[in-house]
Amino acid sequence: MTVLTLIDAIKQAMDEELERDPRVFITGEDVGKRGGVFRATQGLYDKYGGTRVVDSPLAELSIVAIGIGAALADLRPICEIQFADFIHPAFNQIVNEAAKMHYRSGGQWRVPLVIRAPYGGGISGALYHSQSVEAFFTHVPGLKVVIPSTPYDAKGLLKSAVRDPNPVLYFEPKKGYRAIKGDVPPGDYTVPIGPARVAREGRDLSAFAYGMMAHYTVLAAEQVAREDGLDVEVIDLRTLLPVDKEAILTSIQKTGKALIVHEDNLTMGYGAEVAAVLADDGFEYLDAPVRRLAGPDVPAVPFAHTMQEFFMPNPDKIAAAMRDLAEY
Repeated sequence: MTVLTLIDAIKQAMDEELERDPRVFITGEDVGKRGGVFRATQGLYDKYGGTRVVDSPLAELSIVAIGIGAALADLRPICEIQFADFIHPAFNQIVNEAAKMHYRSGGQWRVPLVIRAPYGGGISGALYHSQSVEAFFTHVPGLKVVIPSTPYDAKGLLKSAVRDPNPVLYFEPKKGYRAIKGDVPPGDYTVPIGPARVAREGRDLSAFAYGMMAHYTVLAAEQVAREDGLDVEVIDLRTLLPVDKEAILTSIQKTGKALIVHEDNLTMGYGAEVAAVLADDGFEYLDAPVRRLAGPDVPAVPFAHTMQEFFMPNPDKIAAAMRDLAEY
């Protein structure tokens, strides 16, 4: 095992996939010589050249459109959107073209496309560099939506995404790029897209999260275990579409109480879908109302550090929510 940061695990996955399959290429803004704004592709241009690691114009619509065309020509594009906030100009290409191509062609065409994008707050990026956009895309059949929270999963899920025959949106919690570290085995392995991960086993209540919030939720669970004797089970959803209903229901059958954590706005955020699964199929196991902890319903994550901290869930806020739910 080697201890890697989240960003280094992502880079390692792309490096190995570029080497493994000559059809794989990367395109996006500043991904070439500069190595990306977060250095996710640093060194790959020198290793593989400008035809495999391709700087694009500042035009997200064209980045995704080129990726779709290349995928239809049996290439394996990895399209980087520099910040998830900038993905909206490509919304039509993703939702109306990439997601529907297989269906509209009667199964004759596939779009093996990966779209990578850093999302979320925590770096004082303010309005246009801090958004969580996952809920927009988890409404769209034909897409897969993946958000890792550990370096091990980051590498294995990205490799699975590259090899998937249909489009995968791969969102990366940028707050965790260098803050989250973990063991990653050398060489090739994959993590399947779909199943959730039991990040911590417990018996008193279940907490469901993904991305940076999954990392924080584990820290909060350890905190309440030390300070309050609470035994919290943490489910890292890691694949948002398709949702792993079995993992959600298996956990709630054990604990009877559910806390859902995400940093996106509360209203119509992804946690609402998890709550619906619990209400529809897990109601008989619930011993308390389903609780959600999320960002407030304001237009964006503020720039000021104090206001940013007010907006975002953190381990202390999550621990407090766990204590409140446990007392119900």
